[in-house]
Amino acid sequence: MSHSAAVPAGQAPGPPATPPRRADRLSVRGLRFQGHHGVFEHERREGQEFVVDVTLLTDTRPAALSDELRDTIDYGTLVEQVRAVVQGEPVDLIETLAHRIAEVCLSHPAVLEAEVTVHKPHAPIQASFDDVTLTILRSRRGVVS
Repeated sequence: MSHSAAVPAGQAPGPPATPPRRADRLSVRGLRFQGHHGVFEHERREGQEFVVDVTLLTDTRPAALSDELRDTIDYGTLVEQVRAVVQGEPVDLIETLAHRIAEVCLSHPAVLEAEVTVHKPHAPIQASFDDVTLTILRSRRGVVS
């Protein structure tokens, strides 16, 4: 007779552990907005295009069962909130911009985690390049490792 785990006398073994359910993912990619972010004065003055991708981890089962917008993440509203951040108060770093966007995403109760990528395709660097990006992952618990 083999036992995989010792059970205290007088207690029945509990049900087998079930693996955690993987969250669903809602993505909005390629949002293009003008912003005035950057460390250089000309970036603040002239502005430039920023491209944002967001992927939100959520549980879509309540919305699937009810077929009601109130039970999910209204991505139309989310896009307007992201627009307000990018077109809003200038910041020096895309790290700060990405963090502010993640905070907006996490303000939606159904969002468990938010992955935010900020693209700065016209960054002021002296080289031929396709893009500069920063991707962050945030959760209600803080930084995700």
